[in-house]
Parts: sequence; structure tokens; C-alpha cells
Amino acid sequence: MKRSIKIISTGIYLPKNKVSASEMDQKLNLESGWVAEKTGVLNRHYANDSEKAPYMAAQALKEALNKANLKFSDLDLLLSGSGTMAQPIPCNAALIQEAMGELHCGIPSFDMNSTCLSFVTALDHISYAMQAGRYQRIAIVSSEIASIGLNFAEKESAALMGDGAVAIILERDTSDQSQILSSAMNTYSSGAHYAEIRSGGTNLHPVRSHGVREEDLMFKMDGPKIFKQALKYLPEFFTGLLNQANIQREHLQLFIPHQASSMALKLIQNKLEITDQQYFMYLDRVGNTIGASIPMGIHFAIAENKIQRGDLVSLIGTSAGFSIGGMILRY
Repeated sequence: MKRSIKIISTGIYLPKNKVSASEMDQKLNLESGWVAEKTGVLNRHYANDSEKAPYMAAQALKEALNKANLKFSDLDLLLSGSGTMAQPIPCNAALIQEAMGELHCGIPSFDMNSTCLSFVTALDHISYAMQAGRYQRIAIVSSEIASIGLNFAEKESAALMGDGAVAIILERDTSDQSQILSSAMNTYSSGAHYAEIRSGGTNLHPVRSHGVREEDLMFKMDGPKIFKQALKYLPEFFTGLLNQANIQREHLQLFIPHQASSMALKLIQNKLEITDQQYFMYLDRVGNTIGASIPMGIHFAIAENKIQRGDLVSLIGTSAGFSIGGMILRY
């Protein structure tokens, strides 16, 4: 089902602490140049103690609202599409609303979380409610702090991750010019434990569970297994998106993937037969920012005039679970 949804504005917040690849080499006790060569991440940003996830989200949303000449009260919904949580209860969106200073506005605010695919999942599902007339104008905000949970003994994953927030404001497009043409998500739980933080929920509660180790509170990832599973399922998945949208891959103006390592991104590009002109890589600037990764690509693409109104754009990625998700939209 096509949904007439238009991106009208974006905003971004990157923490003040910018960490270079050479600084990461030192932090991880690696030889000079290892991080840049192995990951492709030249810079990433780490949040400081005053840059909590709701604060970062609010800064990104304020920028998006200002660019669209809108007020918070012009929104019908605030939706958080983040893979990490500021705290288990309440949801991120409620804390973002608080950080916006809108304590008594009554605007519905809730979360959708599918880790790195959180923004895409949120956009996909809420677009049906917008198409049905439930919401006219909404904001989806992805605000991620990966740095706090990194295990620096696992250099491959620690070197990849970065923090940041993105806000995207969407409207129902009554002209039917901007549309979501296709979307899908597949989950293969054979890979459920390839990327995880084991403690923090009810399985291993940090206070009441016995035997909780510090490493259980940190991010753990088996990159090679995730990559192998991605290569297995992505080609057929992408073909399905194209067929559902009734387009050919050469019709795409831009392909925005979730930003994993540069090596993985290049192999996926070749596997999916995407040209250099179509393929958008920005990993070197910010690293892997979890759920903020794909919307950050949308923000950069618009700001840098890589897409124009009417262009066909594919958003695609993988997430812990193991899931593949994506969509094709007409910007």
C-alpha cells in the first residue's frame, strides 16, 4: 500500500566531544592508523554528562521545527525511534517532551524500538496511521548514546560506534507527490544473540540478579556472523522492495544504508549492484549511531542536495534481532 507522506524538515545534534580515529587508536592501544583502515570511521562524537539522550533529541527537534517555521504545538504526535533508552520507564518520547519544556501540552508521545532499524520501523508503521487520517503532522526523533555501553576490550565494535540525534518532521501529502512506495521487515532470530546487551532488563536485573558481570552491561557484537547473515538475506529482500514499488534499481537516485563498517558497506554495495553515484556513505563522519544512523543519512542527503523533490530513495539496514528492514520512498 502506498502512503502519501512528505518529509518537510530535519534537524541534527552531534555531541561536542569529537573523537578522531587517531585518538581511538590510542584509547584502544592500537597501532596508528588501525581504526581508520579497519572501520572507515575517521570521527565520531561522544556525549558528555550534560548531553543526555532526551536533551540531544530536543536540540535536534528544535532545529527541525525552526527550519519548518513550526511550533511544538503544531505536531500531532512525537514518536521516538531509538535503539537505546534513557531509562527503562518512562518511554524516551515522554522524556523528550519534557526536555522540550512542553510539560502540559498533551501531545501523544511514545516509542518504537527495533534497535538500528528503529527510525525505519517507526516511519513505516506510523505512516499507515497518517494515511488513515489519524495524524497530519508528526516528528520522529532518534537519539542514541552508544558510547556509554561500549566494551573497549572489543576493539572492532568499540571503534565503530558514535552518539547523536536526528529529528525528522513529516506531513500527510495531499498532493500525493511524496510517497512511501514499498516497505518490509524480516526477522531471523537465529541471530538474536549476535548483538546484545544482556543486563538491564528483567532477564538479568543489575540489582536483583545473581552473577551479573560488568560485561553484561556492555554492548557485545559478533560482527562477522551479522555480516554473513546480512549477505545471505539482503539481495532477495532488496529485490522484493523493488518489485513491490514496481521500479528497477537504476531508477533510484539514492540508496541510504545503515552505516556499519566501511568494508561491510562496500561488500553490500557490490552484492546489491548499487552504483557509487547512488550509494550514500557517511560513516567516516559519525560512525554507527544505531537508530539515528539512517535518518542522519536523510538529513545529510537533503542538506547536501543529494536528493531533490520527486527523487526515489531507498532506506535499508539490519538490526539486532537479527532483522532486515527497509523501504523505498519518493522524496
